[in-house]
Amino acid sequence: MWHFISEKISDCIHHDFICDDIREVSGGDSHRAFKISDGRKRFFVKIDDQSSQSHFEAEARSLALLQQAADVKIPKVICSGIANENSYLVLEHLSLSDGESTDWYEMGKQLAKLHLHTEQHYGCHFNNYIGRTVQVNPWTDDWAGFFSDFRIAKLLQLMASQGIHFVDIDKAREQIYTLLKGYQPKASLLHGDLWRGNVAFFKHAPVIFDPASYFGDRETDLAMSELFGTFPKPFYQGYEAVWPLPEGYQQRKPIYQLYHILNHALMFGGHYVDSAKATLKQIQKH
Repeated sequence: MWHFISEKISDCIHHDFICDDIREVSGGDSHRAFKISDGRKRFFVKIDDQSSQSHFEAEARSLALLQQAADVKIPKVICSGIANENSYLVLEHLSLSDGESTDWYEMGKQLAKLHLHTEQHYGCHFNNYIGRTVQVNPWTDDWAGFFSDFRIAKLLQLMASQGIHFVDIDKAREQIYTLLKGYQPKASLLHGDLWRGNVAFFKHAPVIFDPASYFGDRETDLAMSELFGTFPKPFYQGYEAVWPLPEGYQQRKPIYQLYHILNHALMFGGHYVDSAKATLKQIQKH
């Protein structure tokens, strides 16, 4: 497998690459990850079973989409494919580290600049994945309809198909639609899965990775950044310096966080189901 992947890398970089150092590193919940090297060049490789090829292809497309628009550093996609019944994705290797306050401030600024890249409609020209879950992105004119149908209702339907029932799907969908009705934010290019595990720094420069990108309300990225461990305060200060958030964000935040909580409930069950119930109750108070 590694010989085949080395050949594919060589084809893409137009330089002979024969990996002689393969080290497994911490990856995500859904794949294995490796750092490979020939003594001169290094690459980051994700490996999973063959059925995950569509996941890696979608990730590569999301990374390419961000790379076209972002000032923030995005890992370059080298190649992807199938080798020995395994799917793989090869990215440039970056030596990542934690950031200082000034680095986080810059990341906030760069995220806001990314969000300034907009489309006329909500959605994307391809579907992708949020974790292991398919994320459908049909082009839609109405934000309330897009988020209630293709984010909240879609996940509740997937949960119901796995026997997780705790809310009337139609009622929940209608409630989310009503709360967002008439709110038509700019359709910003989003990271889509912006939590602490998907951001880092390379020589003090902000880096974002593992995206689930589409065009939608920029507040969804900010809401996610506050869900599983809030980003440092300078990040939000940097963001506000470029593009301040509008009134109503605090009311919409739990609606947007619900999507990611539901996805965790779908993938992992357990206390995330209870968290989803609690968040729905919080939203119902509005």
